[in-house]
Amino acid sequence: MSMFQATGRSILVIGGLGGLGRGICSSFLHAGAHVIALDTHVENEASFRKELSSSSSQLSVICGDATQSEVYATAQEVANSRGHVVDTVVICATPPQFTHAIEDYDWDYHQQMIDVFLKIPYVATNALVSSMKTAKFGRIINITSEVFETSEPFSSAYVAGKGAQIGWTRSMASELAPFGITVNHVAPGFIPVERHKDLPQEVLDGYLKTVPAGRWGTPEDIGAACVFFASKEAGFISGQTLLVNGARTPH
Repeated sequence: MSMFQATGRSILVIGGLGGLGRGICSSFLHAGAHVIALDTHVENEASFRKELSSSSSQLSVICGDATQSEVYATAQEVANSRGHVVDTVVICATPPQFTHAIEDYDWDYHQQMIDVFLKIPYVATNALVSSMKTAKFGRIINITSEVFETSEPFSSAYVAGKGAQIGWTRSMASELAPFGITVNHVAPGFIPVERHKDLPQEVLDGYLKTVPAGRWGTPEDIGAACVFFASKEAGFISGQTLLVNGARTPH
């Protein structure tokens, strides 16, 4: 049997209909999983299903607020309808991001970072961990960022939010390891997606020059890392950060 397969499993991807989320969903679908995409931008569903073609029947979509526990009960119901439980959650939600000097940030923006990067992992895990403990199997994967390693200037709120997410993940990895549940991070470099369409070309060119691999990363590169962490074969790996950025931070 091929390694890193997810046939017969339900995978929940938070923020699954746009940007990196689409690549993550696609990768799990190709690995044979039933994928539940939780998103607020359900207007993207039709175009995504068209891209997926034959695997579209394995995709379910939920519209809801990922900071509220009720949506996770719905996700479990959708998984149950397929004869599964949600055994893996990939947390890929992100708010709008702005670069400013510290004097130009307000606390509301910091709070938004905390709500997305810390509250969502907490609420999702709190809602889903009981069934994972019962099954003695679970995978929690946070999509973080290389910015915590590179300490990006003028992005202090975003970097702090990612730092909180990373600290939470490390603690949860230790807490949940006895139950067969792993908790890891996938940390992408800058991967241009639709929300970056208005960035100046010189910004894009400048970043690409710093990538030793000499190419842009893709959402599917992130999806492949998630499929690995979600696999049964990766069951002895937890509390780790996998940087997916073409050797830009080679440590």
